Amino acid sequence: MEKIVLKAENISKTYQGKVPVPALKPCNLSFQKGEFCAVIGKSGSGKSTLLRILATLDSSDSGKLFIEGENVGSFKEAELARLRRRKIGFIYQDYNLFPEYTAYENIILPIHLDGRREDEGKISELMETLGILSCKEKFPHEMSGGEKQRTAIARALAVEPAVILADEPTGNLDAENAEKIAGLLRTASEIYEQTIVMVTHDAQMAEYADRLIKIRDGVIEE
Repeated sequence: MEKIVLKAENISKTYQGKVPVPALKPCNLSFQKGEFCAVIGKSGSGKSTLLRILATLDSSDSGKLFIEGENVGSFKEAELARLRRRKIGFIYQDYNLFPEYTAYENIILPIHLDGRREDEGKISELMETLGILSCKEKFPHEMSGGEKQRTAIARALAVEPAVILADEPTGNLDAENAEKIAGLLRTASEIYEQTIVMVTHDAQMAEYADRLIKIRDGVIEE
């Protein structure tokens, strides 16, 4: 039986102002273990709002969000913070690496923040799989854009989260490196059985995914 890792039921979001802006119309989505899913849409389509709700960084106006079968809607902020540390991995367009830490230190930081000790052998193996073992002692300013993004991917994978959410992860890379990163995300979903949800505006990158979700004017067109 296929395991549903992330599920959204009837979630929606309207930003209030002088003129209310409906960013996300009511929708239902579910993501299975090991699935690589791409959410594609133009700027302002609602894809970033969807990702923030799935990441528990923003609340929805309606509906429920389940992570590994647990309804997280009633969680207090401390519980949500712990949930993000343990069950959600993030990959950002601008890498979000700490400049004063080496690649290895950046990768293990979320593990330490959760009060755990890393398995050095396992982390080194992960870095080797992603082709960045040679960057182990390098600082971000000593790495290329592709190496920095691979380090960010390793950091997300290292905590073995239930789901990885990637926000335009290839946006700052040239075409060659962008394809490599998209291929690595697909490999991660296959090798590590990671559930990956990638937001992108690039149709070519979306082709690497198992499933494509289109979003237009806040409406999901799966």
